[in-house]
Amino acid sequence: MSTIVYVCTTCASTWENGRRVGVSGGETLLAALEKRNANHNLAIKSVECLSACSHHCCVALMAPGKYSYVFGNLHPEAADAILACAQIYTNKADGMIGWQERP
Repeated sequence: MSTIVYVCTTCASTWENGRRVGVSGGETLLAALEKRNANHNLAIKSVECLSACSHHCCVALMAPGKYSYVFGNLHPEAADAILACAQIYTNKADGMIGWQERP
């Protein structure tokens, strides 16, 4: 099974009267990742919350039998770096990515 990149779509939302309005930062990040994913062939899925609200926008890298990562404080401009990191993760048997290897 391939790596799944989960993207929190609630991150960086604007709220009015208890309702989310407009496009969230997470939705913008999701769109940027989907647009640039063609060369990486990763599964990218939206999720409503990664429970890292103070560090929006957030993504999580997960695959069976591997360590999982949650990265925060991300912007749509980081889409290429996120996908590069996910590719490194995919190529690691256990998913462990050293600090020096992370884009």
